Amino acid sequence: MRIACVSSHRDTLNSVRPEAELFIGLARAGVETTVYTQADSVYAERMRAGGVTVVDFEPRGKINWGSIRALRRHLRAGEYDIVYSFNNKAITTANLASSGLPMKVVTYRGQTGNIHRYDPAAYLTHLHPRVNAIIAVAEAVADSLRPHVRRCQQVFTVYKGHDLAWYTDAPVARASLGIEANDVLLTCVANNRPRKGVPVLLDAMAQLSDQPCLKLALIGAGMDVATLGAELTQRGLTGRVSLLGFRDDAPAVLAASDMSVLPAIKREGLPKSVIESMAYAVPPIVTDTGGSAELVADGESGLVVPPNDADALARALRRLATEPDTRSHFGQAARQRIASHFSVQRAVADTQAAFEAIVTAASG
Repeated sequence: MRIACVSSHRDTLNSVRPEAELFIGLARAGVETTVYTQADSVYAERMRAGGVTVVDFEPRGKINWGSIRALRRHLRAGEYDIVYSFNNKAITTANLASSGLPMKVVTYRGQTGNIHRYDPAAYLTHLHPRVNAIIAVAEAVADSLRPHVRRCQQVFTVYKGHDLAWYTDAPVARASLGIEANDVLLTCVANNRPRKGVPVLLDAMAQLSDQPCLKLALIGAGMDVATLGAELTQRGLTGRVSLLGFRDDAPAVLAASDMSVLPAIKREGLPKSVIESMAYAVPPIVTDTGGSAELVADGESGLVVPPNDADALARALRRLATEPDTRSHFGQAARQRIASHFSVQRAVADTQAAFEAIVTAASG
């Protein structure tokens, strides 16, 4: 089988790694894999060393006819069985470039929501007539797609693969975060967007005034005094919440934490911050939205609460804040769950099986 993957690897190493390791795993499994991405990307050399052909390519826009023609020349010459694309620019470019060519077209979907039959923009990407199949990052994402896809389209779930050996950041010194020896450190890593549910988290923290040792660290864009300072004051949380803003060392802060939380209210996929928390054996509390509840086995490797429910979230925070043995048990189980359910090897095998099903269905 010959596949062409179209993506962008301008992001950080940790963001690119699961996707790039999937490509390497496919190549080592005997799938002839060509990746169209930036030649100088952070993972290009490792992909080449792993048997992946890397072609320097980056769409210059969502619909750029120069990029479309260039990719079409590559696809025609490569005689690929499948072209698999990963972001909106790549998906639109690959859909148009593959018009009239014999390969099957597959797209990747990483979050729930925002795909509707009545939305014309969706017909440029996942609902385009050229698309044969969609690979979703979680079953919740696949379920959100199925009511909207065309009958002839297949939808598969493939969890992004991870390796515990990737997560080796030394924990930051807790004192540098203003955390004292007896404090319980709760960390939330997310950009402060409405769907991330930060106000719900602050409402839950306000219910725990009898737990002065529970301290919350907020990391991400918009997690700063200018944005959230007034909200902390209104809820009486000044001194209990650290607004750390964007940090390159967010995984190291998670590694130093006692527990983590992602209070999202909608449109999650398979959140990276939750995976990082679990890999560092830090028990997570998540909401039942998107793939979060697939990552976390409720009551075994963390806690799952309804979205937009400050009371339920407060109860979960209280439980883990006051039960150190439960935190330890959940944390170890969370780490093991990443190793057993979300490995690179499983992602490679599931992707290869999906490709074979797509090609078989098309030829049957």
